[in-house]
Amino acid sequence: MSTISKDDVLKLAKLARLNLTELEVEKYQKELASIFEYVEKLQAVDTEGIEPTYQVNGLNNSTRNDEIVDYKTSKKDLLKNVPKTEGSLIKVERMIG
Repeated sequence: MSTISKDDVLKLAKLARLNLTELEVEKYQKELASIFEYVEKLQAVDTEGIEPTYQVNGLNNSTRNDEIVDYKTSKKDLLKNVPKTEGSLIKVERMIG
């Protein structure tokens, strides 16, 4: 059975920048131990010869084909509607500081 110490929980909380109460530390100590115990069970399963499963619900990607639609409008006419242009491009304010 996996055990996780109070110090382990506090270290994880610090890394995650969480402020935990004493009750929360005890709660997460039990929950994490339970999770680790389950992971140990999964690691003990013999998966030799079993193909990996990447998709389990039988659905395929459903995408539409790209179709070119001619709206009978020129690039020049479209650029008339934007506040700023640079050459034949739309100029926008910087988004990342």
